[in-house]
Amino acid sequence: MKTFRRIASGALVAGLLAAAAHGQDEAASSADAFNIPDEISILGPSDPNLRKPTAKVNGTIITGTDVDQRVALIVSANGTEPSPEEMQRLRLQVFRNLIDETLQIQEATAQKLEVSPQEVTETYERLATGRFNRTPAALDAYLESIGSSANSLKRQIEGELAWNNLLRRNVMPFVQVSASEVNELYERVQASRGTAEYRIGEIYLSATPTTRTAVAENARRIVEQLRQGGSFVAYARQFSEASTAAVGGDLGWIRLEQLQNPQLEAAARELSSGQLVGPVEIPGGFSILYLIDKRQVGMADPRDAVVSLKQISLDFPAGTSEEAARASVARFQQAVSQIHGCGEADSAATAIGAQVVDNDVAVRSLPEALQNTMLQLNVGQMTPPFGSLDEGVRILMLCGRDDPAPEAAGPDREAIMSSLEDDRVNKRALRYLRDLRRDAVIDYN
Repeated sequence: MKTFRRIASGALVAGLLAAAAHGQDEAASSADAFNIPDEISILGPSDPNLRKPTAKVNGTIITGTDVDQRVALIVSANGTEPSPEEMQRLRLQVFRNLIDETLQIQEATAQKLEVSPQEVTETYERLATGRFNRTPAALDAYLESIGSSANSLKRQIEGELAWNNLLRRNVMPFVQVSASEVNELYERVQASRGTAEYRIGEIYLSATPTTRTAVAENARRIVEQLRQGGSFVAYARQFSEASTAAVGGDLGWIRLEQLQNPQLEAAARELSSGQLVGPVEIPGGFSILYLIDKRQVGMADPRDAVVSLKQISLDFPAGTSEEAARASVARFQQAVSQIHGCGEADSAATAIGAQVVDNDVAVRSLPEALQNTMLQLNVGQMTPPFGSLDEGVRILMLCGRDDPAPEAAGPDREAIMSSLEDDRVNKRALRYLRDLRRDAVIDYN
């Protein structure tokens, strides 16, 4: 099943950013039409967000439990417990997302495009075995253990499938991309062979002159949470106002010029894979950038090499002191240094009470600290020892390596066509959702 999303390729990011800037200008002009004075007096409750987060959306009830269970999913994905203030912001964002989800499911039902329980169950089962590496029953238990539920995740699945059904019927048939557009972009991509490409994640928060300070502070708090181990994908999905929110903020592979902003270009250029920068103030708001990866267009990436490895590991008994562990590491290192090739690894490991695990992996799937080391090894050589008191000590021995074949310079015409179509579908989808919100009858409790 194809999920509609924005895929950055060629000029797509530039076009989308230009469209976003245009939309922000239009929003500012529309706000001027209200003729609201700069200084006002609030006559009612000053913080509407203090309501109990329940609502009735066109007759469908969203409860506080619905919000709690969906928030629990996000908190679990982040791996850190948010502060009370951060939790309040997260709950409000989840509440808005649940309203959108409800509208999407209702619209699909009204147009007889509803999602069957069987479709939801099948998707849930694939998610359990694929993403969570659990059986469906084990995933049920896990979700309950973190304060969520299978029904909450299945409701989210239903919303996403229903929205895709609507886009297929009401949006995609009316999106057209000409052959000349595809050819023009294809030629530009071919000309870029050998230049650097960056895969970047983005969280964008819009701001006006009156909200600039508050938005900047909110962006700063998000960065703090991310630096403390929060999931960039989870925060992007919940807080980013860019169209990439649905895919965790992933801009795809782009050249930095496509960011169309000198501050963002300069900030991103200094990043190494896995690093974060921001908030960076840009026209219309603030951006937080995360460098997922970097490569050269159309050139084989050595990190795509598949290596055959033997991992030789030695566990430390419970209660081992640091001094005793250091002595064990020295003995372990001395023993493995006497191993001549992978053929001797198993017997030598048995002699020192170590364990051996064989596996074939892509170099890029290894921790970044090991990638460069692995690329320098010849067959039969090994990494320096690494580990901890809890995990023991281990080394990786290289037993074989298959280098990647040279790639074509970027995507082919079919991939470019699909990318352009997805970009336009996404823009129309945003307008579609705004119309659903505008027509909705929502009663808040």
